Amino acid sequence: MTAFWTEPDFDDHEMVHVVRDRGSGLTAIIAVHSTHLGPGAGGTRFWHYPDPKDGLRDALRLSRGMSYKNAMAGLPMGGGKAVILADDARTKTPEMLAAFGDAVEGLGGRYVTAEDVGISEADMVAVSQRTAHVSGLPVSGEDSAGGDPGPFTSYGIYLGIKAAVRHKLGTDDMRGVHVAVQGTGSVGGGVAKLLAKDGARLTLADIHADAVAALAQELGADVVAPDAILTTPCDVLSPNALGAILDERSIDALQTQIVAGGANNQLARAHHGKALFERGILYAPDYVINAGGIISVATEYLARRDGHHASKADVNARIEQIPARLEQVWQTSQASGTSPDIVADQMAQELIGRGAAA
Repeated sequence: MTAFWTEPDFDDHEMVHVVRDRGSGLTAIIAVHSTHLGPGAGGTRFWHYPDPKDGLRDALRLSRGMSYKNAMAGLPMGGGKAVILADDARTKTPEMLAAFGDAVEGLGGRYVTAEDVGISEADMVAVSQRTAHVSGLPVSGEDSAGGDPGPFTSYGIYLGIKAAVRHKLGTDDMRGVHVAVQGTGSVGGGVAKLLAKDGARLTLADIHADAVAALAQELGADVVAPDAILTTPCDVLSPNALGAILDERSIDALQTQIVAGGANNQLARAHHGKALFERGILYAPDYVINAGGIISVATEYLARRDGHHASKADVNARIEQIPARLEQVWQTSQASGTSPDIVADQMAQELIGRGAAA
């Protein structure tokens, strides 16, 4: 692996920690972008990368995104992310999770972890046996904050889509608004269910054909192949799978007025936000609209750390501020002629002490 500071996605990260535990077979990368507002917080991704450099790239980009996300969500947390480099068989063992927990503990609280792609609530319970710097743990009561952050992420994205429709299409009524949902797992599936209750017209796509077909039947939605969803004519495209899907080719082929979804790092490169803007497509910056999960995780962690109790109502009250933040971004974008992704970046950079005036 090349020196991380020469990577194009390195952004003056405070720490990039490579973990190698021979006994368990663990190889992981923990990246902390900023602790200006508090400990670097962000989930752990368990994924097979044919080239380990792609894992490093993910850790760098995702940790920076968490700095921005946590800042824009008004949380006293910095940005961090971990990536466990899975083998071809995606082997995950108790020994591996224990070694990862030891690595997190060894950072002395500079990084707080939680669930992400490929990591479950049960995995976080195992990690919590080795470190206190973990969140997304099972709830202690029905109304307590905590547990799987996926539904909270879905709720924030749903509210963000409604805000985008109001801003771009001038309506608060989702009945008949056509939303194309890419990825119908925990987050995307939750978004689809909430939109269906509002009467939205849905087209779904996912690599798991049986699961997406079952969800479509439940919701009365249409299904298209995964490689067709980005070109589906719709009012809203909601990407909720992996990132880097918006590049020159895909943006040229879009047939939508709005892009608003939960996938991290949807723009393949920074200039692709301008390409969306120039096409007149309203973009909801991903780390603003998908902050519901980290709001849940951070609220749970901070309450437990400080000996307090946090409720789901506390979490939802924070999530319900997402539409106002998006509206602020869009209004500033309109007034300045600057794409929403750049506006959001500038706002976040100011909050973490890296703005132009810093």
